[in-house]
Amino acid sequence: MKKLIYGSMVGLLALGLLSACSQKEKKEETKQSAAVETPAKKGDTIEASDYNDVDNWLAKTTDPTDPADVFILYPTAYQKQGNQSPVSKIDNLSMRAGAQVFLANQGSAFESSGNVFAPYYRQLDANWLLTQSKEKQEEYVNGVPKADVLAAFHYYIENYNNGRPFILVGHSQGAAMVKEILFDYLKKNPEVNDRMMAAYVLGQSVTQAELDANPQAKFASGPDDTGVIVSYNTVSENFTGELSTSAPGAIAINPITWTRDETPAPVEANLGSYVRNDEGNYEKAMGIADARVDTARGLVICSTADVSRYAMPESTRKIFPEGSFHNNDISFYYYNLQQNAENRVAQYLAAHPQAPAAEESVPTETTGEPVQ
Repeated sequence: MKKLIYGSMVGLLALGLLSACSQKEKKEETKQSAAVETPAKKGDTIEASDYNDVDNWLAKTTDPTDPADVFILYPTAYQKQGNQSPVSKIDNLSMRAGAQVFLANQGSAFESSGNVFAPYYRQLDANWLLTQSKEKQEEYVNGVPKADVLAAFHYYIENYNNGRPFILVGHSQGAAMVKEILFDYLKKNPEVNDRMMAAYVLGQSVTQAELDANPQAKFASGPDDTGVIVSYNTVSENFTGELSTSAPGAIAINPITWTRDETPAPVEANLGSYVRNDEGNYEKAMGIADARVDTARGLVICSTADVSRYAMPESTRKIFPEGSFHNNDISFYYYNLQQNAENRVAQYLAAHPQAPAAEESVPTETTGEPVQ
């Protein structure tokens, strides 16, 4: 049976711990200078985090018995306190805790598709980032976060992958980093790109202009094609704002029917959502979300979910206008995504019977406990 190992932050899944971590970091901040550090950006010399250090992996399968892998990048889990740097440290407590919450409750949709590998990476504080010009935003995103993600992915390919086909998964800032893998690393390494079964770029747009600039990348057109990108942002029926995670020319696919036209998918066709109950715990729920693609805006419209309960909170309006379901891009369609990822793996393996079988490996020691 495959096992996942976690770094030293194992067990920090309680949301209450995020507040405790933030309080600790606030106290540490009183010792720092009043000046806010400007993070390194594209073009600067940046030393990537060390991915030979097992503690810099959120999770990795130590005995990869599945014939395929899943490489997962978590969304923004870092929010700077006081005069902290806008870019996190690799061992930031609240970022690591938030990353684990995501993997357990949303990234887990993809765990049944293969051996899981998920690195920690240094992130930008989203609230700070959006105070910068569009040009500066791109420079900073393509600075420290990209340096870490490409280093982590390269280390994974060289040391853990063993030639297996793989799925890429990311949400929000993590999805932006998946795009960097797609449009940079895989563009430069076509032999690796050939093993990419699907890239789930969720809560972040992929535009036609990006595809035109990257002919090696193609967008999914149905439920069965492989080597493709799956992408969408979810909003309510009455959404009229502009998402910071979307761009003109965005393309979206319906996460229930896996079609790109505007034919609506009724809520009855949804295989199930994985959302918080009244006690704050995640559980499967039926009848939450339908889906329809708005081709003009490149968005997925959900008309059935309770906006007051599931939309982004008012405190995030600067980034996500009223009616954004950004925090539920995965949760609303959890079981459809799970089935689709499994299906694309099966389709790829059927078409590539020469794909190497997983090799047994010796479990790596870590300070965390293995999770089966």
